[in-house]
Amino acid sequence: MPVDPSLVGREFPPTRPYAVTAADIGRFAAAVGAEYAGGPAPATYPIVLTFDAMNAFLAAESIELHRIVHGEQRFAYERPIVPGDLLSATLTVSSLRQIAGNDIIGTVSEITDDTGALVCSTSATLVHRGGDA
Repeated sequence: MPVDPSLVGREFPPTRPYAVTAADIGRFAAAVGAEYAGGPAPATYPIVLTFDAMNAFLAAESIELHRIVHGEQRFAYERPIVPGDLLSATLTVSSLRQIAGNDIIGTVSEITDDTGALVCSTSATLVHRGGDA
């Protein structure tokens, strides 16, 4: 079943606040094969929050995760993420088009701190495979 085109522009509720710790950053760095000796998080660390926001979007719209192929991910920073940050992600569906029975879904997630200040924006392209895929 195709994704509803009226979702474009819809903003989903923010994720629960996520407390960034040096230990969490270290585990993330190790998982992606990077070294972490303290300081700011690796550039791709916001995927931790973005993934939670994306899963909430998929669940709210009854889109099955096993039909999703992650096409692209970009990060644009206002400032580095550091231990002690308390962050939330708010996902918005930015675009949707159908190609060959598949939905190409564009999303933007804004990562904000506990003051509401923008820390990082992420954009993703998700390919939702059609029913016969």
